Amino acid sequence: MPVSAALSAAALGMVTGLFPIGWIILTAVFLFNLTVESGQFQVIKTSISYLSGDRRLQALLIAFSFSAFMEGVAGQGAPVAVAAAMLIGLGFPAIPAAVICLVANTPPVPFGPVGVPTTMMSTVTGIDLKTMARAIGYDMAFLAILIPFFTIVVMAGFKKAKEVLPACLVAGISYAATSYFFSTNFGPELPAIAASFVSLVALVVFLSFWKPKTIWRFDHDPDVAAAGGEKRYSFGEVFKAWSPFLVLMAVMGIWGTPAFKNLILKDLKWLVAVPHWPGLDGVVWKAAPIVAEPAAYAASYKWEFFTAPGTAMLLSALVAMAILRVAPSTGLRVFRATLKQLAFSLVTLASVIGLGFLANYSGMSFTLSLAFATYTGKAFPIFSPVIGWLGVFLTGSVTSSAALFGKLQQVTAEHLGMNPILTTSANLFGGVMGKLISPQSIAVACAATGLVGCETDIFRKTIRYSLVLLGIVILVVLLQAFVLPGILPTVVPAG
Repeated sequence: MPVSAALSAAALGMVTGLFPIGWIILTAVFLFNLTVESGQFQVIKTSISYLSGDRRLQALLIAFSFSAFMEGVAGQGAPVAVAAAMLIGLGFPAIPAAVICLVANTPPVPFGPVGVPTTMMSTVTGIDLKTMARAIGYDMAFLAILIPFFTIVVMAGFKKAKEVLPACLVAGISYAATSYFFSTNFGPELPAIAASFVSLVALVVFLSFWKPKTIWRFDHDPDVAAAGGEKRYSFGEVFKAWSPFLVLMAVMGIWGTPAFKNLILKDLKWLVAVPHWPGLDGVVWKAAPIVAEPAAYAASYKWEFFTAPGTAMLLSALVAMAILRVAPSTGLRVFRATLKQLAFSLVTLASVIGLGFLANYSGMSFTLSLAFATYTGKAFPIFSPVIGWLGVFLTGSVTSSAALFGKLQQVTAEHLGMNPILTTSANLFGGVMGKLISPQSIAVACAATGLVGCETDIFRKTIRYSLVLLGIVILVVLLQAFVLPGILPTVVPAG
């Protein structure tokens, strides 16, 4: 590949990584940091911690429902770190707290923060974003029903998990139904946020009239039912603390509608910044056996600021500042601190996506896809989630795994005559299970729980659960490929 074209492809990927992908992450973490700065996040944590003294139910509330909410609005390791710290604050032993949070924080991953991993898969493959969201929404709905019970099995064993099966079903089914609805109708930005919120509310309501026969606690556990301080907050105070995220759901719901996008873009065509990316558009050609007829590989960049999900996040943050009475000077300081906090993460994101674009435009992804198609044949659905799993283990990110291997998954499926939605969604589905053993995820969990130096202990405990869940993913993908092929949507080119 000519050096000029290689540099141009990497630059296009890096720019795409920073906007709109990096813009989403920056504004999402900014909104979260505002709640911390204003003191409202402490209210959120305390409002959850008082609901039950049973450790199993506390794990469902915090490690599953609340962690999923954190994944939806912030991601970047915050869900596991915050949830694990909360569990330890309630009296959980450190290692179980870390393992529980790693296992429980799986269903929201493709949709957090604000749908970035799914958006990335759509970006690198050209598959319509809502179509991609619908496909992975099927998988995550199934997983969400399974994971609450599986988490309690990991924590307390199968027998003790059966005692709280009704609560597991309430948490899982309420999450799954909401996630499925939003991923099917609105795209990838809202499923994790809305579903986790509904799951929390449903579980809180359910626990107000249902209790397990016995209260389960760890060995040598103190008799204190909950931690978090003596102060109890009123309904109004709790509602105010959660209000920034309620605003977020409302704003994102409007932002994701075609009518809104068409209204904004109608008179703003100039926002398509570079319709023909210099040094790359038309320079690379696809030829046989990649395509039947030789064709130029187009390269362009769209800067659609006003319809970007990150801009909706920023608007939500500004509204939240007004609700929480955060001064503009304080908000600006928090934004600067957030930018500094994420600086290296944004550089990493841009670099990985630049590498992914280089792999695509150089032909690397297509060549590897031909190899997989040749040597695996119809067995490729077995390998598809494994590739995603390995990608996340190596990079620490479902988003990065999608950037690196999304095109490979798509092209391999096309050469095998399979629905590329099957393999691209399988990459995300399998990648979620790689989060349990990713060195990055384990490092975050250890740092949050004071277990620095115990990373190998956590890895030994999570690897077995990661492999069990990966096996379940492979079975689901095989069913989708050969038993229920019509259950997934078909490809619609991104517009």
